[in-house]
Amino acid sequence: MNVTQWFDRGSKDDRSALFSLLISNRQHSVANKMSTGTHQDERNALMVMSGAALLIASLAKQKKRRRWWQTELFKKRSDLLMILKSQEISGQYKNFCRLSSSDFENLLQKIGPIISKQDTYFRSSISAQDRLAVTLRFLATGDSYTSLQYTFRISKQSIVYIVPEVCTALINGLRGYIKLPKTPEAWKEVSKVFETKWNLPHCIGALDGKHIILQAPINSGTEYFNYKSNFSIVLFALVDANANFIFADVGCQGRISDGGVFRGSTLHRMIDKNRLGLPMAEKLPGRSMSEPVPYFFAGDSAFALSDNLMKPYHGDYPKGTPQRIFNYRLSRARQVVEDAFGILSAEFRVLRKPMILAPEKVELVVMAAMLLHNYRRTNSPNLNTSSQYEENIGSTSLLPIMADVSQTSRNNAQKIRDEIADYCLKEGFLEWQENYA
Repeated sequence: MNVTQWFDRGSKDDRSALFSLLISNRQHSVANKMSTGTHQDERNALMVMSGAALLIASLAKQKKRRRWWQTELFKKRSDLLMILKSQEISGQYKNFCRLSSSDFENLLQKIGPIISKQDTYFRSSISAQDRLAVTLRFLATGDSYTSLQYTFRISKQSIVYIVPEVCTALINGLRGYIKLPKTPEAWKEVSKVFETKWNLPHCIGALDGKHIILQAPINSGTEYFNYKSNFSIVLFALVDANANFIFADVGCQGRISDGGVFRGSTLHRMIDKNRLGLPMAEKLPGRSMSEPVPYFFAGDSAFALSDNLMKPYHGDYPKGTPQRIFNYRLSRARQVVEDAFGILSAEFRVLRKPMILAPEKVELVVMAAMLLHNYRRTNSPNLNTSSQYEENIGSTSLLPIMADVSQTSRNNAQKIRDEIADYCLKEGFLEWQENYA
């Protein structure tokens, strides 16, 4: 093999060594020539050395050739989903995906055309089924992308893009599963269920907020730093009497209080501008001589009292007093929003640990999980989450919101609360309420 063939076939390190040797020899030759005073030879030698130096620098910048187009691990996709489907009666499929196979297929029909990619001559694309399955498994467990790549035989570099894309498709495809009632009649239907299940008339929803813990975002300072000394974004939600979400606002910085999140939400603006389509104020059942009471949302002490938002009386009251009974009845109805958050984190355990994602991607993950929560409960209304999973649904990393200390209560709102408290002690009296209040 001559020098030219060795140069073509050799590695980059071999070529660099050859050029260094040539330059060293040439420098020695130049030194000899310069001692004889040959100016033309000196000039030629400098040109050769300059060209060699430029060539070495160019070779050093060349990217290292990849040894594989695709590793053996990822050449064949996992058939785990098909194995689980063949044994669906065992319940392992639903536990793995958090959906039955029929619900999975229905969901795939909705978003499949959006998340599908085109095959090429070089290799087949990752199927829409695999894309949806890996995203559902991430939501269900919160496993790292590295762990998921061994389960599904899809590289973590691909999963990084798959999860946000599929979550976005889920949000667009299932958007109708979280929606506010638009007419007075629809709001009254919500109120009837609250009165039947939770014994609180005129209640049209329970609202609350939770912190979603995440890794400290880059260059965010204290923007996402909350009162629990964690970094978070806020999930603010309104639920109906069946623990279904009917409004959600995700993404507010963790440093903001619950009342502040509510004041900045679309829901608050719609209430202020009277655009929710709420029913007109009516008298409570059996109280023909009393003042009409508006329909209201049930909140905790973190919110400011208003005509359409009731909160408990502050302080401790003797047993049997209207204030104590009201606090029990309101808190009993408001507990449904805590149940919804507990069920959500039991279904999708990505919410049980800090997310190592950018805030905008955390928003997509949380919103997709909430829509899937409603999707599951709509298709399986008798679903009992607490018996499906081993862990207690109360075990969650969702943190409560700090109370808003700058609260002022309107006199009219206080009168409305007093009217409801009096109703709970008289016409709406429950025989067993004093045993718990």
